[in-house]
Amino acid sequence: MLTVISPAKTLDFAPTDHAATAPRFAEDTAKLLVSARRQGIGDLERLMSISNKLARLNRDRFRDWDSAPEKPAMLAFAGDTYSGLDAATLSDDAIRRAQSHLRILSGLYGLLRPLDALKPYRLEMGARLPTRRGRDLYAFWGDRIALALNEDAAETGAAHLLNCASQEYFGAVDRKALDLPVVTPTFLEDRPSGAKVVSFFAKQARGAMARFVAEHRITDPEDLRAFTSGGYAWQESPLDAPVFLRAG
Repeated sequence: MLTVISPAKTLDFAPTDHAATAPRFAEDTAKLLVSARRQGIGDLERLMSISNKLARLNRDRFRDWDSAPEKPAMLAFAGDTYSGLDAATLSDDAIRRAQSHLRILSGLYGLLRPLDALKPYRLEMGARLPTRRGRDLYAFWGDRIALALNEDAAETGAAHLLNCASQEYFGAVDRKALDLPVVTPTFLEDRPSGAKVVSFFAKQARGAMARFVAEHRITDPEDLRAFTSGGYAWQESPLDAPVFLRAG
């Protein structure tokens, strides 16, 4: 089973002893950098709906890309999903499993393995950054991400894709080009008004499930029912859309 998760806006570039591997779409990333560097500060504000301060920061990041620090992606991303993944405490065996079976979707990098070298950036998949391939990043990546996932599935023998990414990022996976059946879990909080998705907790749960799959070498969607991290419990639901509920 391959798992995909979203990246995070929050980054942590404190030094680490983990060695980094080379991202597979380096040439595509370089092309996106050319387009990103053409954007002025006002353009970046509008493109990513960010403040002038953040636009300046990211203008500088794109400009100084070649000299920027690098860190393995699973340790550099520090948002809610990554607090659930808690990559720093994974065993060596779980890291090896994640490196072969866990993928991070990215607007700038396309598709990353957990140990692939990441530089500080911000470029959401939904950004309408114009390139020669189209008006936004979905057009830029086209079917490339789906085809890469097909390759990884063939190499690892994975028969399913576990979607623990957001809608924005999973939208970059061309379902027509994807050869794998998709399993998309939902994480609910039990509230007096009824069960509901709470974004913060759902993101953490997606990361925790990615960890669970790596640690336990999950290959069959039925085995996801054993996921109980954070107090979640499987509810009667289809294999391709499992539902997990916990007390709010």
